[in-house]
Amino acid sequence: VARKRQRYVEKDGKCNVQHGNVRETYRYLTDIFTTLVDLKWRFSLLIFILAYALTWLFFGLIWWVIAYSRGDLEHLGDHTWTPCVNNLNGFVSAFLFSIETETTIGYGHRVITDTCPEGIVLLLLQAILGSMVNAFMVGCMFVKISQPNKRAETLVFSSHAVVSLRDDRLCLMFRVGDLRDSHIVEASIRAKLIQSKQTQEGEFIPLDQTDLSVGFETGDDRLFLVSPLIISHEIDERSPFWDVSRGQLERDDFEIVVILEGMVEAT
Repeated sequence: VARKRQRYVEKDGKCNVQHGNVRETYRYLTDIFTTLVDLKWRFSLLIFILAYALTWLFFGLIWWVIAYSRGDLEHLGDHTWTPCVNNLNGFVSAFLFSIETETTIGYGHRVITDTCPEGIVLLLLQAILGSMVNAFMVGCMFVKISQPNKRAETLVFSSHAVVSLRDDRLCLMFRVGDLRDSHIVEASIRAKLIQSKQTQEGEFIPLDQTDLSVGFETGDDRLFLVSPLIISHEIDERSPFWDVSRGQLERDDFEIVVILEGMVEAT
């Protein structure tokens, strides 16, 4: 019966590692852009909506306060009175004017007048801050949408790796292929052996990473991934599998992580 092992990296490429006991959580806020990009979609959309809604509400409240403090709301319908914003008759209209200002919709019904210097200053501040919010939030959404997670779904690895003779040399082999017609440029591949080990001094190293040579010396790790390719690791004196028998290979607890890197030709 095959043992169910806890994987270091799942089959879909997600790292099965959770960070615990992180005390310096403020470091996530110092790089807020990457933090927002790494959030789950539901949280990213929530922050996206709140960023705009709270900005509109905040400036809408200020527009209403200006109109209230100037007495514009007390002179509604008075054609001899010049308000700060024409046709602003309450908080709802102030909120709508805030949306129109920040999104540059400009319906033309509510418009600022030139007799309100505080309104002109507020208009400049909202235009500048609105541009910053747009650049930041749209940038986050664009980076999140363009992440290569979905592109990796069309990169297919063989379900099993095999150990067999190839040109009279014992090799560990697996196959990789790309399903799309858009090629991956500068594709390279490398492999890591994840296994706990104990040093000669008695130190125990959990999840130690060892490189498996897949052609770095000869350049075979640089792939021209047009058709499916067989990646081969020669088991020689430099290989960590050199002293491992077949029976020990079946009993040992280890994991091989294969990393394929490259750039998508279209994007």
